[in-house]
Parts: sequence; C-alpha cells; structure tokens
Amino acid sequence: MSPILQVFFLSMIPLIEQRGAIPLGFVHQLSPLTIFLVSLAGSMIPSPFILLLFNKIYAFLKTKPVFKRLVDLIDSKIAKNRDSLEKRKELGLILFVGIPLPTTGIWTGSAIAAFLGLDFKKSLLCNFIGGIISAVAITVICLLIPGFFVAKTL
Repeated sequence: MSPILQVFFLSMIPLIEQRGAIPLGFVHQLSPLTIFLVSLAGSMIPSPFILLLFNKIYAFLKTKPVFKRLVDLIDSKIAKNRDSLEKRKELGLILFVGIPLPTTGIWTGSAIAAFLGLDFKKSLLCNFIGGIISAVAITVICLLIPGFFVAKTL
C-alpha cells in the first residue's frame, strides 16, 4: 500500500487518528502539506457516520453484556466531558477535538456531539475546525522534532 494511503487509512482508525497518521507520513518522508491534507481528509471520513449512527449503535451495545467494558468506557468519557461541552457547545467541541491528547479527536468528539444531541452541521464543522487545529499542532511538533519521526538509514 502506498505511503499516502497508509496515512489516509491510519487517520480513520479510532484512538490513532492524526496522532499516529501524521508521524507515519514523516517516517515515509512525505511533504508536510500532503501529510496534513491526507490525514485531515481521512480523519473526517468517519465523522458524519458517527454523528448519524452513534446513538443507535450505542443503544444496541448497551443491551449486550459482551460490550459492557466498551459501554462503561464511553459512559465515563462522556460524563467526564459533558459539563464543559454542554456549557460551551461549539467551542468546547472544537477544543476537545483540536487538542491532540489520547482519547480526544474526531471519533470521540463526534460520539459526544451525537450523545449530547448537538446540531449535525455545526458538529461536523466543529470537528473539521478541531481537526485542522490538531493536524497543525501534530505537524508542527513533527517538524520541530524531525529526527524522532524520520526513519534512520545505515
């Protein structure tokens, strides 16, 4: 698989998203602009589906004991961020998605927005803006620490 497709598909995977895809692009020595655009596009692909389907899938998972640990994880993540997101809604969602920390990102932001019943179009736009912020931050970090992400050759 080509390095561009690797970056694209890796950015779609929950919990990894841009945090893993952008450094991978630097390992493959792709241009920073290409990495930025491809990882942003890939990370946005799941967002509309999550916004539209999360509540139905979540309701189904709650009925199955085998998914108890996953449901508990989702419940705790949503409960932890509910107050700040309900108060600030759009700005809260942008910041939540934009700060590239573990368990933040477009997947989680979309799930929280759906769970809280936020407007679909606004949530999609907030995820996009947050995704841009996150991609810029990760790209800048990778540019500032190039030796850490570029594959070493002997």
